Amino acid sequence: MATVLLGVTGSIAAYKACELTRLLVKAGNDVHVVMTQAAMRFVSPLTFRTLSRNPVPTDSFAEPETWMPGHISLAERADILIIAPCTANVIAKLAYGLADDLLTATALASRAPLVIAPAMNSGMWEHPATQANLGLLASRGVRLADAGTGDLACGTQGKGRMAEPQVIFDLVSATLQSEALNS
Repeated sequence: MATVLLGVTGSIAAYKACELTRLLVKAGNDVHVVMTQAAMRFVSPLTFRTLSRNPVPTDSFAEPETWMPGHISLAERADILIIAPCTANVIAKLAYGLADDLLTATALASRAPLVIAPAMNSGMWEHPATQANLGLLASRGVRLADAGTGDLACGTQGKGRMAEPQVIFDLVSATLQSEALNS
């Protein structure tokens, strides 16, 4: 059983993270979800608490579960960190080491493998800054569940849809297997 940390950011695709949580738990993983403030505008922490069977921290300054600061405690127990959906904003923060909320501070402190599943409008996806940030993250070993092409929430079509939960789950499983073989 792996300890999986799932970060959920502010995207309409946050509803897909519920199914990803279900898949991860069903496979026997101990799943801990961290939500950004923007993510809570799309899905409730109660949903993830129920699906994961664990508390859902959302605030850097909330009382931590242990004596250790919350982001450090979360970062140290994770066998893998997934951010799904991962917005262009959070991709930029990860690329430049910004840690201005619980999720990005946890990601910066974590030494676990990182998997991101981008979700955004095709214009944002195609922007040179986003592509450069993704390239920088890939050069650091971040694994990408590539964005899909199709209908987008903004009413257009193009690349930027978050990968389907099963695709992300399969990438996470392969990453955990690879890490186990290399340790």
